[in-house]
Amino acid sequence: MKENKYDDRNFFTKYSDIPRSIGGLKSAGEWSAFRILLPDLRGKRLLDLGCGFGWHCRYAREQGARFVVGVDLSEKMLARAKADTDDSAVEYRRCAIEDVDFHAEQFDVVISSLALHYVGSFDVVCRNVSRWLTTGGAFVFSVEHPVFTAIAAQQWCHGPAGERLHWPIDDYQQEGPRHTKWMSDDVIKYHRTTATYVNTVIHSGFQITKLLEPAPTTEMLVQRPEWNDECRRPMFVLLSAAKAPQTIPQR
Repeated sequence: MKENKYDDRNFFTKYSDIPRSIGGLKSAGEWSAFRILLPDLRGKRLLDLGCGFGWHCRYAREQGARFVVGVDLSEKMLARAKADTDDSAVEYRRCAIEDVDFHAEQFDVVISSLALHYVGSFDVVCRNVSRWLTTGGAFVFSVEHPVFTAIAAQQWCHGPAGERLHWPIDDYQQEGPRHTKWMSDDVIKYHRTTATYVNTVIHSGFQITKLLEPAPTTEMLVQRPEWNDECRRPMFVLLSAAKAPQTIPQR
């Protein structure tokens, strides 16, 4: 299922008002960890799957990427990305992540930030990414952590005074869609175990180089004390991998 909540006017308005939409990468809780997984981008051809407002695309160009392609299904997101990007070496395409296609070995780096948990066919995306990358090319992505996506409610268990007691985990092994409530809207996300993420990447022809479950940094906790609870359970999982030699999957 290819859901496009971001082109709903009310949902887009709400999303545009959250801190990461206003402050960009510096306001994204996972950015400090995501950034250290990226290779040297100088002279590289980079693809961003689920590019949103184009923050990562512009960052890649600032770091010297030769050219960047950003893909997103949302017309509203891409309109904002294009308005904020004055760079002929950045191209934006409107397409579902599962449907977009490129030539073999067209990119040196493929990234995706908090988009692949919206995609039902993660295995197809991984095989495509392997085909699009040059040998040794980097695949770096972040998703909501499986302990976060396991239960559709995605809410703390609270005590009688409203205190946060613990984060519930159930149905962890039952992979598939979850009808979650985010910003009061019904949003479909796909739950996968950590093992599925790791093994799908390996089986698609990659060698995993790093897996992170980042906690907020000290600086982040000073700026936003409410993030202290994010140290009690991981909210994100980040993975970097390199395309192994002679492993271009056949379509």
